[in-house]
Amino acid sequence: MTTNPNPTAAIMIIGDEILSGRTVDSNVNTIARFLGALGVDLNEVRMVRDDEAQIIEAVRSLSVTYDYVLTTGGIGPTHDDITADCMAKAFSVDISEHPAALKLLQERAEKAGWTLNDNSRRMARIPHGAELIANPVSAAPGFQIGNVFVMAGVPKIMEGMLADVAPRLRTGRKVLSRTLRLNFIGESWAADALRDIDKRYADLSLGSYPFGLLPGEFGTQLVVRGQDAEALDAAVSELKTALEPVVEEGRKRNPQASLDEIAG
Repeated sequence: MTTNPNPTAAIMIIGDEILSGRTVDSNVNTIARFLGALGVDLNEVRMVRDDEAQIIEAVRSLSVTYDYVLTTGGIGPTHDDITADCMAKAFSVDISEHPAALKLLQERAEKAGWTLNDNSRRMARIPHGAELIANPVSAAPGFQIGNVFVMAGVPKIMEGMLADVAPRLRTGRKVLSRTLRLNFIGESWAADALRDIDKRYADLSLGSYPFGLLPGEFGTQLVVRGQDAEALDAAVSELKTALEPVVEEGRKRNPQASLDEIAG
């Protein structure tokens, strides 16, 4: 088995509103796709409350385990936005208003015709030694401290910040993916073929995902992922051949049973 040269990453979602179910998180999906396109392997996602001890423990643990940690949430103007302070404590540095961050907030306030109050100024407090992450949506910046990238929790703002994060990441080999769709065939019927291919292609990842539980539509998606295009093609070809008798048997139970390759 070859050594994976790709850098690794973890996502850390911060916020009581996520864990309570009041807010549906979409940032994990966005960041996962962002990292995948850069060849950065996402290995862990952790969600924590707006709790100082939890945030500090989590970021310390993740930052020494992975090449990069990307966090969202807790850098707004309210009392429960404690992420910046927690990051300063996690890295044992002081925190204070960052002149450039404060200027960005003041300029935005002037353009909008309102006065920057003390609550808004909290968003200019940045741990010492951190580099700002540009926010093209609402000006209030995120920041990078060590290998940790601290971003807003609002999806549109977070996504805008990723443009400034991308150039700072070491890229790797992009993971390629092929998907086979078994229509009207349950995943247990494909399990033997999938297991055999998985044993012989150790550098690839093979997964089985059932879809549709309604009488009129159900089946299984088989996803083959890896960095070696030739190995991927060979494995998919072998899997298609191995599934031919499975499809034939499936047609005895349902004439609509079939095997297709789909995009994604």
